[in-house]
Amino acid sequence: MNHNQKIGRWGEQLAPDYLQQKGYLILRHNARTPYREIDLVVQQGEKAVFVEVKARTSRAYGTPEMSVTPRKQQHLLAAAEYLAAEMQIDSSQVDVIAIEKLPNQKTEIVHFENSLA
Repeated sequence: MNHNQKIGRWGEQLAPDYLQQKGYLILRHNARTPYREIDLVVQQGEKAVFVEVKARTSRAYGTPEMSVTPRKQQHLLAAAEYLAAEMQIDSSQVDVIAIEKLPNQKTEIVHFENSLA
């Protein structure tokens, strides 16, 4: 496993704990679709939330959320629509969780709700 994969895995381990503390119910991890993998499928009340997790330990390539490019956004939306149909979900949204741990700083988690509306 390379450095980027380790950072990604680390972020995907922190995000579910963060969401559960906020009252979300975790439905699925790493849900595969023909379009791309959705990191987390969670539920808040009656709404399903498809979550993309981005983690960084450096700002050399910008903040974590900056890596969700327009092309990646299109793939996320297509994957979310696919899963919503497969799981018979009527109400959903796509969120991004940005996790950053810069040297000599504490870990910061920013939740961008309904970020691809």
